[in-house]
Amino acid sequence: MLVQIKDIKIKKRVRKELGNIEDLKDSLKVYGLMNPITLNRKYELIAGERRLQAAMQLGWTSINANIIDNISEVEQLEMELEENNQRKEFTDAELMEGYKRLQRLRNPNIFYRIYLFFKHLFEKIKDFFTGSK
Repeated sequence: MLVQIKDIKIKKRVRKELGNIEDLKDSLKVYGLMNPITLNRKYELIAGERRLQAAMQLGWTSINANIIDNISEVEQLEMELEENNQRKEFTDAELMEGYKRLQRLRNPNIFYRIYLFFKHLFEKIKDFFTGSK
């Protein structure tokens, strides 16, 4: 659900240090908001303060949010803790493999480029004969 940022209330939070959100702002600029923030029915923030602050600093006036209804104060605090505590960072090996794959996709070798050319060509030929576009 799209919510006006000015309507969101930030009450007492567990996290005191938001840290540097410049990288998060850059991500929002490039990819948009991939995970909505979470609010209760009174539009009080439950989870996603860093995303909200980054969006505000970018000048956004609205943001996607999940609205949770009929939730106690205890459950709200549990959700805030759970969201921040259950996150698992990539291992160094996972991160290295991910960046290697990204590098290969961004800069394919000549054989892969030839493969992609013929794949695209055969798809166009198939589309031509089947009437697809």
